[in-house]
Amino acid sequence: MARRAVLMSAAFIGWDVGGAHLKAAALSAAGELLRVWSIPCPLWQGLDQLESAVSQIESEITLAQCRHALTMTGEMCDLFPTRDAGVSGITHWFQQRLGGAALRVYAADAGLLSCDAVDASAVASMNWHATASAVARVCPDALLIDVGSTTTDLIRLEAGQIVMAGRDDRSRLASDELVYQGVVRTPVMALTQRAPYAGVWQGLAAEYFATTADVHRLCGTLPDEVDLQPSADGRGKSMAESAARLARMVGDDANTSNHADLIALAEHLAGLQRSHLMAAVERVEALRPGTRSVVVGAGIGRFLTRQLAAEQGFPYLDFAAALGLPETLRGLASDHAPAVAVALAGYQHAWD
Repeated sequence: MARRAVLMSAAFIGWDVGGAHLKAAALSAAGELLRVWSIPCPLWQGLDQLESAVSQIESEITLAQCRHALTMTGEMCDLFPTRDAGVSGITHWFQQRLGGAALRVYAADAGLLSCDAVDASAVASMNWHATASAVARVCPDALLIDVGSTTTDLIRLEAGQIVMAGRDDRSRLASDELVYQGVVRTPVMALTQRAPYAGVWQGLAAEYFATTADVHRLCGTLPDEVDLQPSADGRGKSMAESAARLARMVGDDANTSNHADLIALAEHLAGLQRSHLMAAVERVEALRPGTRSVVVGAGIGRFLTRQLAAEQGFPYLDFAAALGLPETLRGLASDHAPAVAVALAGYQHAWD
């Protein structure tokens, strides 16, 4: 009841609709962060998944009393035939679901647009821009790295401006400002084709036997509260079950005699993922060399960003700490930065 009482004062909600999770953040009329949610939402399975996730949030808060700001990456999931159809479908769904509640859609430099004015090319996969805009106001010279469950965004900030070589997913993939590496859903086979195991370099199976969640669980770095997706085989997430999945990648079964070898394999794979991200950082910075005062980390995988920063001697700051958000919510706010950022954009927006 105490949480419900606090949320009665909510005035703004920021929504970040991904392909695998729905994230949301609620602010008071004064712009104070009240609550952050992350709910599994496999959107590729249908819009009923979105309904289920939104209903969970609605059980805690009265959506009709709030103003809503929306950003998305879920438009590219294979529920929709095209990205334009995805933007239109998600926007229309929220418009219908929220009824008469005020709703705006984040469109990068164009700000928050009414649903009638939405241009798919300005809206699609712009959640990274919302995060970067929020950070740029407080850390004008920085490298922002948001490591999520599936992807990583790398954004240069100079003199309070977002410096980008790419804008949409295709051009950002080409410039390494978007990297398809995450700490939960990335298949292990996407990390490498060969790895050392039990003293021998060998090939890995090109099968969806294990994910990076297994790797980071075995390394002891994946927080339980962000480990929300089903495992590759649908079984549990214990150390033993994670080891069993990783063992399949090298054609083996897990047992007590090879546990140390599997831990060593997980550590090697985690190091490869850090190396992939470090190479992307170097390419992004080479596109426009300049000074950087700090690395700002966001996303559920920002433990990788902290490791990268420490290894390279970069100063590091969490997203929520940079923005001075309430200490009790800083972990969740940094985990799900785009939802918080778009909520703040809603708070700052001049509503009709």
